[in-house]
Amino acid sequence: MRFRGAAVHSIVAAALVLLAAPAHAELPDHRAVSTGCGNTAVAPGESVTEEIVSGGIARTYLLHVPEDYVPLRPTPLVLSFHGHSRDSAYQEELSEFSGTDAIAVYPQGLVGTDGKTAWQGAPYSADVDDVRFTGDLLDELQRDLCVDPARIYAAGKSNGGGFTAVLACRMSDRIAAFAPVSGAFYPQGGACEPRRPAPMLDFHGALDDTIPYGGDVERGLPPIPDWLAGWAERNGCDPDPVTRDVGDGVHEVEHRACAGGAEVVHYRMDSVAHDWPATHPNPDSDQPAPVDATPLIMDFFSRHALR
Repeated sequence: MRFRGAAVHSIVAAALVLLAAPAHAELPDHRAVSTGCGNTAVAPGESVTEEIVSGGIARTYLLHVPEDYVPLRPTPLVLSFHGHSRDSAYQEELSEFSGTDAIAVYPQGLVGTDGKTAWQGAPYSADVDDVRFTGDLLDELQRDLCVDPARIYAAGKSNGGGFTAVLACRMSDRIAAFAPVSGAFYPQGGACEPRRPAPMLDFHGALDDTIPYGGDVERGLPPIPDWLAGWAERNGCDPDPVTRDVGDGVHEVEHRACAGGAEVVHYRMDSVAHDWPATHPNPDSDQPAPVDATPLIMDFFSRHALR
């Protein structure tokens, strides 16, 4: 990240932050307290495009620091990944994490084999390591901002939701919880061996004809209940889910008694297609949905932190 102007760091203030924060000696090295605490060369309330080099490739991302950001206060961070053919600006408008109290980051995917933007784990994605890009991006953000390393989260739509699941398989030691929306869970995502139980909140519309709820054998897409059952097994949850009818054609499905305080929660929405559900019109749909995904995601995230 290249902040405009000289970055001002206070050694004394940073030391106070370290004293105030919980001990992290037992955590992986890359989860060290952010060195960006104390940096005042930040523009709260603005969305700016930044650049980073990862794996020798120039990458970009859209960054929004909340208006009430305090450079000495460790702040949660949400990564929000766009869908196939979309971009970071579309994802910001769609997911609305910039309206929360978290640092919101919208990474930009590269053009894939079909000439459209995509993320690793899809049959049409570019031959690039997006997991490494995510790690390099988090390294940079923690160097330059006061990120709470225990409260880093990932969400995404469609192909971006599929990549969110890839991160749950590969980076559960660094990202505290995950929220795919209309996720495209292709087998190209590879083996899934999370290092810890990964809290998972999933949304999928029953009318989705892009990524069908019942799966697509030809493309290797699993039925959503089977995908959820896989995460219930990985997280050591009760294999038999509890379903609650919350009205308006919405069913909350939960696998309970998971290991390590993890959760596997799913919203099936009978009237929703391949959309990011919101109770107001958004770039995906002019028709309001019966649930608003983003507040539910933020509430779910708030219940989970790396220990």
